[in-house]
Amino acid sequence: MANWKRIRATQDLALAAPVAAAASELAAAAHPTETVLASDAPKERVLPTSKDVSVRQVARLAKVSVATVSLVINDNPRISRPTQQRVRRVMEQLGYRPNRLAQSLSRRDTRMLAVMLPPLNHALADRYFGELLSGIFDRARKLGYKAMIEQTTPEFIKARKHIELFERRFVDGVLCLGNSDRHPFLTDFSADRYPMIVVNNYFPQWPQLDYVVCDYRAGAEQALNYLLQLGHTKIGIITGSSRVQTARDVVDTYEQRLHESGIDAPETWREDGLFTEAGGAEAARILIARHPELTAIIAGNDKMAIGALHYFDDGGKRVPQEMSVIGFDDMEHAAFVKPALTTVHLPLYEAGVLACEKLVNRIGGSDEPVRAVLPTHLIVRNSTAMAPNSSTASN
Repeated sequence: MANWKRIRATQDLALAAPVAAAASELAAAAHPTETVLASDAPKERVLPTSKDVSVRQVARLAKVSVATVSLVINDNPRISRPTQQRVRRVMEQLGYRPNRLAQSLSRRDTRMLAVMLPPLNHALADRYFGELLSGIFDRARKLGYKAMIEQTTPEFIKARKHIELFERRFVDGVLCLGNSDRHPFLTDFSADRYPMIVVNNYFPQWPQLDYVVCDYRAGAEQALNYLLQLGHTKIGIITGSSRVQTARDVVDTYEQRLHESGIDAPETWREDGLFTEAGGAEAARILIARHPELTAIIAGNDKMAIGALHYFDDGGKRVPQEMSVIGFDDMEHAAFVKPALTTVHLPLYEAGVLACEKLVNRIGGSDEPVRAVLPTHLIVRNSTAMAPNSSTASN
């Protein structure tokens, strides 16, 4: 054993000498100085920076080929352990640091995902997008990926930068959030060349697109069934954009369920709330001005429902004694408004997680279509009660 240690030490010294000499030469070449007096010479030795050292120099000093160095950098198991250790010692002594971007490009992957958002005001401050993004970024990190955000402005799409991200190998895949029927650029993506997942929406007119979505239809049905059980027969709805399929699902379920219950719901029981608090408040005002007999309202998201709560509070209509209100999303603050909001829970964080997983699978070569629908459920709080004209309502 002692002899082996002496042999190993001798080998290390033999390797260290040319490496040290090469480091000095590289440092001199990289940091030329003017002639100075001995007393003015710097006391410390300047080592070469990573940019000064090439793979070829590492290979020469480690007495291996450039290909072997590349295989060591990429942790290829074909290289023996002694050779790996020798190459890594040379890299450490020379201060060599691999270019990770170049490595990714050579492997034809970047370990980078793009999240595309429409150019909405304060989208990143929105709790809805925040839940989806949190799920995506958390899962991407655990899977060894990074993610960046791009806004799909008209200029961005016109310049075809959404495709350039792939063609210039900036990203391996894309997740699209907040899209509507007005975004036909989604059809530019193809599962084999440009992997993409639509997150929390889907497009029947473009059946080739992969998606992960919450079950809005089931959520709307649960909300309607609950209001009907409470004796409500005059139920208004504050809708989101008619260009968003999930918003249409809520309206379609609303109309279907009321029709099945023998309730004729005129179109004037519906009003667009623009997915905002202000829009929800204005929609509630319009609905009550048209139909003061309404006793319940369903809103297509929590923002619009909370806007309606504010309007009823200011307008003197008591919730839930005179008006029941149900939202959609189950954002964190829904439990803390007064009265606490009854709402349909959407597993948005989980949708982001699953979409990220499915995209990485697609990048890895999976050709299985992604048509994932996550279950939803009603959370009953204090903004709903028996209809005031119900025979079973409390006095």
